[in-house]
Formats: sequence, structure tokens, C-alpha cells
Amino acid sequence: MSSDLHHPAPDHNSWLTLPEQPPYPVVLVGGGPGAPDLITVRGQRALAWADVIIADHLGPTDHLAELCDITNKEIIDAAKLPYGKQMAQQRINELLVEAAQNGRKVVRLKGGDPYVFGRGFEERAALIEAGIGVIVVPGVTSAISVPAAAGVSVTRRGINHSFTVLSGHLAPGHTMSLTDWDALARLSGTLVIIMGVKNGPAIADRLIELGKNPATPVAIIEEGTTSSQRSVTCTLATLGATIEQAAIHPPAVIVVGDVVEGTDN
Repeated sequence: MSSDLHHPAPDHNSWLTLPEQPPYPVVLVGGGPGAPDLITVRGQRALAWADVIIADHLGPTDHLAELCDITNKEIIDAAKLPYGKQMAQQRINELLVEAAQNGRKVVRLKGGDPYVFGRGFEERAALIEAGIGVIVVPGVTSAISVPAAAGVSVTRRGINHSFTVLSGHLAPGHTMSLTDWDALARLSGTLVIIMGVKNGPAIADRLIELGKNPATPVAIIEEGTTSSQRSVTCTLATLGATIEQAAIHPPAVIVVGDVVEGTDN
């Protein structure tokens, strides 16, 4: 791995006083969990600066006009629909490089945080390999903010001292899965599963098979932080049936653990 990937961060504080001129031509922006006003101040400044925005579906793309003047901006839809239309990651990398090489001011707008299952590191690596500077603007990750919006605290005094965030994109047993399900089943802390609607039933079955208490409380929060937010509670044993009966669809966050008990969601 190139040591260039580990160079010191630019002086981000100087950008706060000069928001019209980020230090590099590309900015990877975390758009937050869904609500447009949960993007960071720095992220919104980057949108105002950009003349081309390459946006994921999970970023606040429907509200760009509320966040910046889009009159003279090129908006490129990278899709990234859960289990739907998606632009190939390699093509996204190429678009970022091409736009920067053509002298454009580029924002890559992603949902949540770019570095939490967002492939932001891959995009940064592609840019650096092409000799293009890039700055990362962290975003509010849905793994914590969506449960909070539904009244679920992922940590609670006297209940847990840890929480673990995992992707449910690949089912247990998938040949490409890097998840240690045995270790997860033994954890006493909270499990937060993102991208887990499709594989939620299989995940619950696997955790129970490996010793997790079937009565463990579960909260499922759909479209968190938006006007379409809804949440349901169940147990690990009934997770699969609840997803089906409540017609839960992505994006949704699943919280597994005793922190769900007694919350008003």
C-alpha cells in the first residue's frame, strides 16, 4: 500500500475561515442519515463551493436545492439504491478523477459517513493514485443517529459498555463475508446492523443458533430522521416475521440488545 495514503491531514480549520476554497479539488462529503439539515456545516460549505456534485441516492440528493444554489452546478446521480440501480464503483472512481483533471471543483456526496461502509476510502485511494488531492468531510452516521431519532440509545448506563456496528449486506455463510458471527453472538453489548433488511431473518437465525438469546429485544427503524421514519420493536426470534409483516424496506437500521427495552419508539 502506498505511503501516500497516510500523509498528514490538511489544515481543516483554515478552510472554516475560507470556505470558498478547500485545499484540494475533490471533497468527499458525508451527507448524514437522511434529514437534509443533518449534513454538517463543512459539508454544506463544500456543496456551495462545488461546480459538480456526484451524489448517492442515500445522500440528501432530493434536497440539494435547499442546501446550496444548484443553478450552475452539474449533478451526477450515482444511484446506489439498496438492492437496485447502482453505478459501478469503478465508474464512480473514473468520474471523480476525470472531473478533477478537467479542472472541476468536485464534491462526492455520500449518505451517512463516507468511511462507514461507504467505500469512501476506495474513492480517496483512486484519487491519490491519480495524483489528485482530496479532503474528507465526515458525516453523521446512521448507525448511531437513526436509533437516537427513534428514542433508542445504543449505550445505556448499567446496561452495556460497548456497541458493534456491522453490515448485513452479505448473509451469514456467504463466501465473501468477513464477519465473525461466533464472536458477535458472544458479545453482551449492542449490535447495530445497517443494510440488513434483506438478510435480517438469516442473521437472526444465525445469532440464535450460535447462542444469542432469542428473547433479545430488537428495534427496526426505517427511513430514520426523515418525515417517513417509522419503527417497530420485536425480539431476535421474531425479527424475520416482523420485517415481513411490517413490510420494512431499506434503508433501515436494526438494533439488537437490551438497550431497546423500555425505550419509547
